[in-house]
Amino acid sequence: MLDRDATVARPRGRGSPARIPPGGHGDPDSDPRRYVGTPTDGDKVIHMKRRESLGPLLLGGLAALAAGGPGCAGGGPRPTPAGPAVARHVKVYAEAGRFGGWPANHGLWAWGDEILVGFSAGYARDNGPGRHAIDHGRPEEHLLARSKDGGATWAVENPAAGGALVPAGKALHGVPPPGVEERPWRDCPGGIDFTHPGFALTARMTNTGSGPSRFYYSTDRGKTWDGPFRLPLFGRMGVAARTDYLVAGKSECLLFLTAAKADGREGRAFCARTADGGRTWEFVGWIGAEPAGYAIMPSTVRLGPDRLLTAVRCREGERNWIDTYRSEDGGKTWVLDQPAAVPDTGEGNPASMVRLRDGRVCLTYGHRAEPFGVRARLSRDDGRTWGPEVALRSDGGGRDVGYPRSVQRPDGKVVTVYYFHDTPAGDRYIAATIWDPGDGTR
Repeated sequence: MLDRDATVARPRGRGSPARIPPGGHGDPDSDPRRYVGTPTDGDKVIHMKRRESLGPLLLGGLAALAAGGPGCAGGGPRPTPAGPAVARHVKVYAEAGRFGGWPANHGLWAWGDEILVGFSAGYARDNGPGRHAIDHGRPEEHLLARSKDGGATWAVENPAAGGALVPAGKALHGVPPPGVEERPWRDCPGGIDFTHPGFALTARMTNTGSGPSRFYYSTDRGKTWDGPFRLPLFGRMGVAARTDYLVAGKSECLLFLTAAKADGREGRAFCARTADGGRTWEFVGWIGAEPAGYAIMPSTVRLGPDRLLTAVRCREGERNWIDTYRSEDGGKTWVLDQPAAVPDTGEGNPASMVRLRDGRVCLTYGHRAEPFGVRARLSRDDGRTWGPEVALRSDGGGRDVGYPRSVQRPDGKVVTVYYFHDTPAGDRYIAATIWDPGDGTR
């Protein structure tokens, strides 16, 4: 999304996790556009004891707390349940003097151990406290990074070289890159096969309040993209599209978007649907009532044929949090869950929600208050209740963090990609944390 530059200073929160030295930070190798994470012992993790307390559990890479002695059952040792643990942190895109940011605005896709993520790449500039450290007068690129080994190494790609995903519109934090132009927008002719094994879709906005959005799609795992195809305004002043969709069939797809409110300001989440391969899109239902502030950037999973769960970034006044809504009728009507899934995200951050193969729901999000970082919560009952916060990282240098997208690998580990910086003045970069969500028994 077009993130907020104006911020509210926040004191260090209660229940801040104790700092454990992180390990396994990936460093760039000799190729400036390829980054490799090299932890001390591969993906080996010493399992950590979960602390049921007001503070989140900090999971430093390869740092561990004792799991406690085994109990006894039937005269023999009882296995210790496996809790969440971080395997490594890896740099996806990190270049001196550049700004990497906001994967949640672009999308993440996976085909087994091949993972593709989009992000913005600008130039670093100190704009003062509470402002994004990006140069608004220099080019902003929309890049992709691809991993073929489950997130351990990454190679950066520039789709604009082929005329695709070219930055445009008032939502940019920089200026459009020179020498490339976005292809003319078209009405989609339909015929998209959403079930194609190499399928990916990305939805892009031009502004957060007024103005249209467009989408691209790929059937070769994001190597080439067809589009841009215009999305309707659905009777609103503007639609701010980011990438959140669920495939429902060969010609059917649900798209979750943010529309302008009645006053023209950002924003209110809703569900749209195509049943003719992308040729037409129809409004399905609002996700909640129109908010006083905003309720934007949904991230959605399917719980059953018509059962959906979405996480929405919310703000009202100085309060920022994440709500979840559920639908039992394919997105037509939605009911707010109580209490909030994440009652405080500091200055605000969107969530990424994925359904794990064991049935649990995993929520990841940035935390824009001290200690700055990236956190997760897990649910064993379809998001009705959530376990304690898990601090994937608590070593951020400031508020320019988060905007994650997550995916589960074939081996069960989760790869969470986000933007980050290590010191207040440090360059903002794209990072990935590879972590084990545990076996669901803790």
